Amino acid sequence: MGSVQIVTTILAAAITAVAVWLAVRAVLKMVAVIRLGQPAPERFTDKAARARTMLVETAGHTRMLKWGVVGAAHWFVMVGFVVLSLLVLEAYFEVVTPTGGLPIIGHWTIFGLATEIITVLGLIGILVLMVIRLRNRPNRPGGRSRFTGSTMWQGYFVEWIVLLVLIFGLVIRGFKVATDHFEYPLWATPVSHAVGAVLPDWSDGASVAALIKIAISMTWLIVISLNVTMGVAWHRFLAFPNIFFKREPARPAGSGLGALRPMTSQGKPLDFEEADPEKDQFGVAHVEQFSWKGLLDFSTCTECGRCQSQCPAWNTGKPLSPKLLVLSLRDHAYAKAPYLLAGGGKDLTGEEKATQAQLAHLDVLSLAEGDKPLIGDAESGGVIDPDVLWSCTTCGACVEQCPVDIEHVDHIVDMRRYQVLIESSFPSEAGVMLRNLENKGNPWGAPQNTREDWTKGLDFEVPRVGEVEDFEYLFWVGCAGAFEDRAKKTTRAVATLLNEAGVKFAILGEGETCSGDPARRIGNEFVFQMLAQQNVETLNEAFEGREKAKRKIVATCPHCFNTVGNEYGQLGGEFEVVHHTQLLAHLVATGKLTPVQPVDGGVTYHDPCYLGRHNRIFAAPREVLGDAIEGDLTEMPRNSERSFCCGAGGARMWMEEKIGKRINVDRVEEAMATGAKTVAVGCPFCSTMLNDGVNGKGAGEQVEVIDVASVLLRSVKPEQPQGGRETAPVGG
Repeated sequence: MGSVQIVTTILAAAITAVAVWLAVRAVLKMVAVIRLGQPAPERFTDKAARARTMLVETAGHTRMLKWGVVGAAHWFVMVGFVVLSLLVLEAYFEVVTPTGGLPIIGHWTIFGLATEIITVLGLIGILVLMVIRLRNRPNRPGGRSRFTGSTMWQGYFVEWIVLLVLIFGLVIRGFKVATDHFEYPLWATPVSHAVGAVLPDWSDGASVAALIKIAISMTWLIVISLNVTMGVAWHRFLAFPNIFFKREPARPAGSGLGALRPMTSQGKPLDFEEADPEKDQFGVAHVEQFSWKGLLDFSTCTECGRCQSQCPAWNTGKPLSPKLLVLSLRDHAYAKAPYLLAGGGKDLTGEEKATQAQLAHLDVLSLAEGDKPLIGDAESGGVIDPDVLWSCTTCGACVEQCPVDIEHVDHIVDMRRYQVLIESSFPSEAGVMLRNLENKGNPWGAPQNTREDWTKGLDFEVPRVGEVEDFEYLFWVGCAGAFEDRAKKTTRAVATLLNEAGVKFAILGEGETCSGDPARRIGNEFVFQMLAQQNVETLNEAFEGREKAKRKIVATCPHCFNTVGNEYGQLGGEFEVVHHTQLLAHLVATGKLTPVQPVDGGVTYHDPCYLGRHNRIFAAPREVLGDAIEGDLTEMPRNSERSFCCGAGGARMWMEEKIGKRINVDRVEEAMATGAKTVAVGCPFCSTMLNDGVNGKGAGEQVEVIDVASVLLRSVKPEQPQGGRETAPVGG
């Protein structure tokens, strides 16, 4: 060992020791913060499925690759980070001797070839990502960036570290080539040989380059260890457990889609018959009341801004960005951690849990963080502004796009639950809707005895459950389908088509009440459970004696479809629920319904969030339209899983949109830009919102918004009176 190698070895050992010590300290701090969260025992079920999903999503980059070039570039960088860590390890042998290498595999030609390829592709990948970040920098001209609000220096820092580590890996090899100590042939490592051709014959070059490579790598580790909220770096490690512990590992898309997470206290579902607000947690009032998985979510956010780029609120000038909400919660959690770890915090009655002695050593900033309200405006110093909380439509675009499976919607609704149930703080106009649900069983406040009025004038009898025993499907009409003028036309169309196809169905009539979706999404879990338990009891009675496979329900509203099918199981209601477009597609495919006259004029289709993104039903409505229309369906730029929200979800249907551009107007402009004269929908909420948008644009005579079922009915029974265009005013 020469004098140069003695110096390089000592320096490499010193900087590594400092980096490892800081990293261990950082990991312990992170674990301590995450452990502050509430229990989540359901996250430990089905470990085999969780492991499979984690490996598929990480190694296969299944979610990242939805963004083509970005996903491919990131995959090469990720593989480079994992595999080329061996070359960082090898550098520790090279600082000792310039001819050093990894034991055993370090001399295999296949290892040299593999690492050469990964290095080159990693270089290309990181350069692509750097260009993309620069082209999308927040201060660029031409609009909002998905990186707006991200800590940009951290992103640049990580990218330059990756670039330099890859470059110095080639420099080390180049010096070995130049000194004729390289073990791999030219055909396996052509780039390394090319670098070596321009480097001098310096015997200590490999050791010095190896020291620089180690210093760069350890500088990265030191910097991220001193910044535990540096998600752009820490996600490389935290993504694995965050994906492993996702809510539903078997779901093909985001595990935070579909059903909402039940309201829990100490990790157990809350029973409202026994719950006590002084002993049980009602929603989330403080950051430590999120589950530990929620705190892991916040820690894992990589600040990529995919959620932000797809969010309908953010894209229409609202203050909500799913990314910025998560970052605010993350920063608050870590700033508040010293106070919480010292024993501080408020109990469920609002009293301080710690003694003065426990808090005496804390700095004023940690104490001040402990006094911040989780939800509050700028004047009160709140972490999350109320306008941010109430701008969410729960469309799930953020969850769909998140590459590390953060469950934004669950966290937002948990915060809403506390605001509604304990603070009674929510947009005032939604109060009418909640009172109507409690008193009338529907959000419009319509009399229950008018629930069957939609059946009047049909040329066939609509059977009721109890009047007939032999029915295949229970037709869940829903509140909109029973009371809202436009939606009633869809209900009549579906009933007519089922009757035409010879499908035996029955309705609950006045026995049906609201599914509870708007109550649950606004955060009123009490009203939701009241309505849901009533419906579960009614449905269980209607299907008494039938196995689950024969407890079939067809629903026209995706919100009812999602709630009854995905959430009633939490309350003992197990049913097979299909959306009407699925059933109609099946009936057409089996020849029970035959389109005879294609509907002419261009048609585009709007994917409802709760049908498409939340429940992955994209093909069925398109199949129905493909059979019923003349020519091809014209797709909007944002369709299928990237469909843009209509603005009605999350109980926003009953709240005023006072900030920024109206979401439905943005979507209508996109639909009209296709040139289609008909906008087909599969949801009564979407029908209302898009019709309002079309009328607001003064295009009611040129563009028609109509349900897929009505389009099919026009094709199957062209002589059938349709009752005019679906442009009636909204009730309530």
